[in-house]
Amino acid sequence: MTSTLAETDLRALADEANGRLAEAGAAEIVAWAHEAFGSGLVVASSMADTHLVHVAQAAAPGIDVLFLDTGYHFAETIGTRDAVAHSYQVNLISITPRRTVAEQDAEHGPKLHDRDPDLCCALRKVEPLERGLRPYSAWINGMRREESPTRSDIRVVDYDAKRNMVKISPIAAWTQDEVDAYIAENNVLINPLFFDDYTSIGCEPCTRRALPGEDPRAGRWAGLSKTECGLHT
Repeated sequence: MTSTLAETDLRALADEANGRLAEAGAAEIVAWAHEAFGSGLVVASSMADTHLVHVAQAAAPGIDVLFLDTGYHFAETIGTRDAVAHSYQVNLISITPRRTVAEQDAEHGPKLHDRDPDLCCALRKVEPLERGLRPYSAWINGMRREESPTRSDIRVVDYDAKRNMVKISPIAAWTQDEVDAYIAENNVLINPLFFDDYTSIGCEPCTRRALPGEDPRAGRWAGLSKTECGLHT
């Protein structure tokens, strides 16, 4: 259900909801979104972690969950996706880039992620997400303010001008301690890479383990000025 509301209406809706839900719990925020948008609501998840998906399926059983299969994911991440599809009450939708990795290599040369990571992310993440989100009016993501300085001021409900949608971040205020507590209390599925010192998980070629004392996202595009893949910018 693509949104038919005008930009001003969506902005007003997002502003009102954010003001009312800024201090609300994640489940309450998801429940509001489900009531407001129904089948026009989707969760976007990289399966780096699954606590957001767990929150969403508890508040809105059967909710659509969009996974971007970039062709570069760790095997553990694909396994986590499959476990979520089997164990959680969600409708798991995998979407892929328009070109396979081999086709991209033939067109742009091998290891584009090393030479032009922004272009690689645009082709393998941003464009597929645009395509995947097109049928919806609102999307839920798992960004948290604590993760990095670039995310420190995100709202729980916002207007996504790039896509003319409402963008919902139910766990924006969660600390890592709160994430860990939720996982433990609810027996949440965990990507095995977290047990191997990975603190932020993306595509395998562009992800390394974070070192002690580093920002949790320091292992993403290490050595480059790049800090975001473009999905949220």
